[in-house]
Parts: sequence; C-alpha cells; structure tokens
Amino acid sequence: MKSLKQDKDSTVEQAVWHLYMIRLESGHLYTGITTDVERRLAEHRAGKGAKYLRGKGRLDLVFRQRVGDHSSALKLELQIKKMAKREKEALIKGSPLR
Repeated sequence: MKSLKQDKDSTVEQAVWHLYMIRLESGHLYTGITTDVERRLAEHRAGKGAKYLRGKGRLDLVFRQRVGDHSSALKLELQIKKMAKREKEALIKGSPLR
C-alpha cells in the first residue's frame, strides 16, 4: 500500500509543469514554475507565495512555456535564473532557448 506522500509525489511528477516570468513594476523579472500559471499568478497578486513579490506593485505575466515534468521544469528554471536580464528579455520577445 502506498503512503500519502508517495501518492502526492507521483501526482506531482505526472502533472504538466510550466515555467513563467513575471515583470514587476520596477522592471525586474521573477521566474517560477507551476502546474497552473493562472492560479499561481493570482496567488502572487494576492500577496501569497513568493515573499520576493510581496508589496512590489503591479505584476505582469510576460512569459510562459509548457515544460513537461517537474524535473525538467526545475532544470529550466535554474538555467533561466542564471541568465542576464538582456537574455531573458530576448526570450520574452520570442528568441528560442539555447
């Protein structure tokens, strides 16, 4: 018999993950991953979730990409977080990931 944790872990792995970027009022970009972009954006706007975004003013979703599994999403998130802002801006404008 599986434990609740095992059931939750397998559900997380089976879900389709997305990478997203939010532009803050200051122009900074925040990168995250989720299985539901609209829900996560609503949470950020409500001041829930990432502490970094709390009290930062208007939050605009500027990029989203379906990634696949959780592991792939985590790897891509790390890759993008290491990019320079100009590279992130190019990605937002439609340049493909390298």
